[in-house]
Amino acid sequence: MDDALTGLLDLAAVRGVLGARIAAGSDWGWWSAATPGAAFHAVTEGTAWLARPGEAPIELAPGDVLLLPGGAEHALGSDPAAVARTSPQRFDTYSLDDDGTVRIGRDAHAAPRTRILCAHYAHDPSASAPVLALLPEVIHLHAESCGSAALTGTVALLADELAAPQPASALVLGRLVDVLLVQLLRAWLASDEALSGAPSPLRALRDPVVTAAMAEIHAAPGHPWTTSELARATAVSRATLARRFPAVVGETPAGYLTRRRMDLAARRLRDTDDSLEQIAQAVGYTSVYAFSRAFRRARAVPPGRYRTQARAAATAAA
Repeated sequence: MDDALTGLLDLAAVRGVLGARIAAGSDWGWWSAATPGAAFHAVTEGTAWLARPGEAPIELAPGDVLLLPGGAEHALGSDPAAVARTSPQRFDTYSLDDDGTVRIGRDAHAAPRTRILCAHYAHDPSASAPVLALLPEVIHLHAESCGSAALTGTVALLADELAAPQPASALVLGRLVDVLLVQLLRAWLASDEALSGAPSPLRALRDPVVTAAMAEIHAAPGHPWTTSELARATAVSRATLARRFPAVVGETPAGYLTRRRMDLAARRLRDTDDSLEQIAQAVGYTSVYAFSRAFRRARAVPPGRYRTQARAAATAAA
């Protein structure tokens, strides 16, 4: 499972950025605007409540982690009443420490009751099926039921860094943010929730046979894989793989291979000066014509035009 998950995360280039570090007292409300990536909160001390507009609030206990994969706007607060009164137009005043800690609510400067680490995860826009987009709208893992000692331990490390900052704490916190996402995904994949919902490459990681086939494709996307060869590599019959792969991934092995190749090609078109011949060969096409035809079918524009457009978009976003 880990190899296939690594392949999904690497291709999507999911990266975490440390956000606010909240030290809250009593009676407080904080508004978080919508973001283009995912919003993450880890409660390292005390309790808090979170709610999206029009939905019931969720209580977050010490050690809980919550991910909003779509980056939906939401309110955080000391209790349901504080969350209900908080909006883009109305949230409590706060102050910033020199280390960037947000202090909010009564007595926050004297003795914070709650500490929360907030982070943001973004992905490479060239990916056709970003990992974050494959997740449910809300993932809330409770400290006592997440089933991951590693996740609990990482949250404890966060608590130590937040409570007593040391030299290079920002660096440590940034690394832990990336580790947390992997551990959160592992814990979610082990939960019953990962068994339900529409087929997707992420949910497919619950199936060891399909996971092994995906890992083979990730390791050698330029290889001319057939369903029969993938079946031999994963020690199952062709009929078994042909049935199980689309049932859990949502597309055939050939379709998944092609999409993987096109995602890799899109990144190389944007980020390198490699020729079309070099890129075509790297992703398994024997001619530029065949590669260009496949790329245009997948991305609706020919490779050369995609390169120009993608580089212009990257420059504008920088």
